[in-house]
Amino acid sequence: MDRGFLFGDGVYEVIPVYNRKLLKPIEHLNRLQKSLDSVSIKNPYNESEWLDILIKLMSYSISDDQSIYLQITRGSDTKRVHTYKDLKPSIYIESNILKTRTKKEVSKGYSAITMKDIRWDRCNIKSTSLLANILYSQEAKKANAEEAILHKNNVITEGSTSNVFLIKNGVLFTHPAGSKILSGITREMVLESAKSINIIVKEEACNLDDIYDCDEVWISSSTRGIIPITKIDDKLLNNGVVGKLWKGVYEDYLQYIKLLKS
Repeated sequence: MDRGFLFGDGVYEVIPVYNRKLLKPIEHLNRLQKSLDSVSIKNPYNESEWLDILIKLMSYSISDDQSIYLQITRGSDTKRVHTYKDLKPSIYIESNILKTRTKKEVSKGYSAITMKDIRWDRCNIKSTSLLANILYSQEAKKANAEEAILHKNNVITEGSTSNVFLIKNGVLFTHPAGSKILSGITREMVLESAKSINIIVKEEACNLDDIYDCDEVWISSSTRGIIPITKIDDKLLNNGVVGKLWKGVYEDYLQYIKLLKS
């Protein structure tokens, strides 16, 4: 009776692989450790052991580009009770083919919808309990949108499966790291890239109204990279054309992936 199945009592990571090379593996494993510490689950392996496991798993795939899903639950108990004992953690890990979008596809721009953020206040934990995120993603799919952008108390937090960035007057805004969002590894790459090309970066919360009155909106995630949003609800941004600042950051991101593959 695994607690991950019964309660969603577990955490996970998703690590992209390009040309059989892990993208930011140490950063992903560090975040995994933080999630485990936050819910008092013991890490079954150290960093070196995890890297060996991931490299071995990669070798089994027919694809050079992969997406590795790694899940650790609190473990199995003899009966279903909310409180827990000192259990042996259960591990599930798989590798799937990663199908990346072409530059031409991404450059067309995507749409998003906005929804009220009703999730709990520990979104910094990468928990397997994703029911709210699932419902948000399903609503976005019904609307033929790429993502649901969430807001709590009129403040933009993040996407249902991504981090969110707003550009206004040449300044990049994104919700500060903390318990309200899951600070993504790709999010950190976006911030570093933006600073490297002299974009002013402010980790500040933005109001919902700001998203309709900004110049550009982007979302980021490990498996999708950096996606430009050109339509939110029924409003076009920048006349439905991707912005110049996104192009600069996206090119920098592509260059990083190219170097990783080489």
